[in-house]
Amino acid sequence: MSQNLLAHETSPYLLQHKDNPVHWRPWGPEALAEAKRANKPVLLSVGYAACHWCHVMAHESFENEGIASVMNELFVNIKVDREERPDVDAIYQSALALLGEHGGWPLTMFLTPDGAPFWGGTYFPASARYGRPGFPDVLKSIADTYRNAPDRVEKNVSALKDALASLAKPEGGGRLTLGTLDSVAGLAIRMIDPLHGGTQGAPKFPQAAFFRFLWRAFRRTGSSLFREAVTVTLDNVCQGGIYDHLGGGFARYSTDEAWLVPHFEKMLYDNALLVELMTDAWQHTKKPLYAARVRETIAWVLRDMRVGNGADGPFAFASAFDADSEGEEGKYYVWREDEIDSILGADSPVFKETYDVSHAGNWEGHTILNRSVAKGLGPEALEKKLAECRAKLLAERVKRVPPGRDDKALADWNGLMILALAHAGAAFGEAEWIQIARDVFRFVVENMGANGRLLHTWCAGRARHPAVLDDYANMSRAALMLYEITGERAYLAQAEAWVAIADTHYWDKDGSGYFLSADDTTDVIQRAKTIHDNATPNGNGTMAEVLARLYYFTGNDAYRARAEELIRTFTNDKVQALVGSPSLLMAYEVLESAVQTVIVGPPGDARTRALLEAAFTASQPNRVLIQIPPGSGLPAGHPAAGKGMTDGQPAAYVCVGPTCGLPVTEPQALVERLAGG
Repeated sequence: MSQNLLAHETSPYLLQHKDNPVHWRPWGPEALAEAKRANKPVLLSVGYAACHWCHVMAHESFENEGIASVMNELFVNIKVDREERPDVDAIYQSALALLGEHGGWPLTMFLTPDGAPFWGGTYFPASARYGRPGFPDVLKSIADTYRNAPDRVEKNVSALKDALASLAKPEGGGRLTLGTLDSVAGLAIRMIDPLHGGTQGAPKFPQAAFFRFLWRAFRRTGSSLFREAVTVTLDNVCQGGIYDHLGGGFARYSTDEAWLVPHFEKMLYDNALLVELMTDAWQHTKKPLYAARVRETIAWVLRDMRVGNGADGPFAFASAFDADSEGEEGKYYVWREDEIDSILGADSPVFKETYDVSHAGNWEGHTILNRSVAKGLGPEALEKKLAECRAKLLAERVKRVPPGRDDKALADWNGLMILALAHAGAAFGEAEWIQIARDVFRFVVENMGANGRLLHTWCAGRARHPAVLDDYANMSRAALMLYEITGERAYLAQAEAWVAIADTHYWDKDGSGYFLSADDTTDVIQRAKTIHDNATPNGNGTMAEVLARLYYFTGNDAYRARAEELIRTFTNDKVQALVGSPSLLMAYEVLESAVQTVIVGPPGDARTRALLEAAFTASQPNRVLIQIPPGSGLPAGHPAAGKGMTDGQPAAYVCVGPTCGLPVTEPQALVERLAGG
């Protein structure tokens, strides 16, 4: 075998490399068996379709006949889409970190023929520069070490193997309290840039889960420090260049500390998490800026991110848009002053003043549109005029060569967007968003599974790859949000079924906690177990919240016991270590301080609907809502058991711990009760 074997894959990232002169293989036992037969080390290259530096390394090295010939002679070369196989990526990113290197993509790892890592890095230039050795020199040095210094290789393999195994055995032994959460939030607040928001320095990532944790700290303590950490961040992110002011949606991160210059790729997960966070903040602040960005971002997702088997058929959401178009990063998004003048005519001066447009530009001679000077929207007449200008510019922009779109749908990322759509739809009274969340949920259930279990990816009409824990965690959390909003028990039942699968195939029966890979995923050298949140919330933290909510919805003590065990497994007494696990901390707060809200009334009654709308509009991140018709029972031991309508009117009961307040029949009174609870 010698040819490139990627042409039969569905991953857009792998297909980007199908014509490389490198003899790429997809990840799997066949590629490792080939390495064993040839007694060659493996060169593992991990990236993703929207990754700028992955493209750079591909153009410099993987499309270079000379470098490819060295790769083919000395290695069996395996290409992995990190979004398709996050479990594979997690193992080798951890190995790279253990070698003392910063992780990222492209990830370049060197393995023994049985898949054990012994050395690696990220991007290597084709010739020595940036203080890094040239890739051909790296290849020859690694191959020489593998052939002539096997003891050194084995020493690295053994050390990394032991260290990777220890990562799957968290220290644990600590105990959380609400006071601990306050201490962690107090430590986290010191990391915040008080002027621009986000964490200090550059680059800056939105870190939505981190700021959701700080928002909950504000709602729990009332401290303005926590509130302002979130609102200053959102104000700057919403007005900065990281936001696409014409088309909607947020880029993955900013390369500078002022959120001006984005890394232009757009990821589904960032936008889902930011919609959720902005909705949370809007429920309390009612700030028009957050409402506008939620609406614009959702409009972008619905316009540009749909994937399915037909234009009018069921759909899910694609993964990402690339940073590059026509080989240049950001080319699709930036403007010259003369272009703006030509398109907008007499309206150009007010637009240029608002969006920081100048002859010199603000980035490499071009302008990245931003409104960073203002932290809110302007007068209604001005905003109407600016919207007309943006529409004209967008109509021209779509004529440009667009960045590539990664068309694969991922179950976990779609779960994040389903929840965001449902949450925002309920809060803003947008029934269409809720219906779309339901439709996408159904797409995942019907198209991304086999033999009763989820699969991780769907692309080009095919579902593939074993699900990871995050798929079950995020889809279960989305199911429970839909259950709260619709009252349909099928969503609750689906979440319970998925949790049962996670317990059967992902739970560590010896050490507690959930592994990222299932017990029948056989093509990984080790099953990773993680707790720290990265760009997306960690699967263990999300599962802890799912279990907590299932306990309240069902009254089943087994869910509470499993949630408590999971939290204990990953909690130690080092407050500094907990800063990296906000999703776990938020799950603990739900478990300990859920604000149970029961609305009793006929489902079709306008007064029942009004109470439900009030509950979803109110600012209460720890809300657990159950809607029941008159005469229906609640889970055993529920503090509102036996309570019903009041004087023939639908009623809401707000319960914290074992105590419920008096029945509420007026929607505004329910908003106030929840906002103060």
